[in-house]
Amino acid sequence: MIQQKATNIKWHHGKITRDDRVKLMKQKGVTIWLTGLSGSGKSTIAVELEHALLENRHQAYILDGDNIRYGLNKNLGFSPEDRSENIRRIGEVAKLFTDANIITITAFISPYSADRDNARKFQKEGEFVEVYVKCPLKVCEERDTKGLYKKARAGEVKEFTGISAPYEEPLNSEITIDTSKLSVEESTRVILNYLEKKGYIKF
Repeated sequence: MIQQKATNIKWHHGKITRDDRVKLMKQKGVTIWLTGLSGSGKSTIAVELEHALLENRHQAYILDGDNIRYGLNKNLGFSPEDRSENIRRIGEVAKLFTDANIITITAFISPYSADRDNARKFQKEGEFVEVYVKCPLKVCEERDTKGLYKKARAGEVKEFTGISAPYEEPLNSEITIDTSKLSVEESTRVILNYLEKKGYIKF
């Protein structure tokens, strides 16, 4: 658990409430947490989902694993400790976005169950939807657009999830999508249907 170092601080509340934002934006903020192996299709689905939401006039934004490491988390590597801190920071950012009533889409391997559970705890009940982007390791390796699996097998990339580092599969995710069986469009539709059914959005 991260200890609070700063003292003499106080949380400041604005005049605009969450209910105000819901009425104005005609949606309910939520974090869609996509987790899965490298190559499972997380980022591709995230891009398609964001596009579909915006086309229907819903406010959405992607927090992508690679992109975040260019700035906010540029000082973190891939050790177990750094992976946990990476997810902790993203969980905090996602909480802020969700509080602003944005449909926040995160695409991170996030291999450890405890880290994903902690990210969920940052948010209120119903504001965190875990999506397990499931895909057999063999299929992920066949896709391997970045060539990372090949390098990991050769020992050139250390602590690579699925090869030399573990991936703990979600046991109670709200949504599970097998991208070896569903297309990007079909996978996106599964998430959209869930959001509509649960009242986060309306078409």
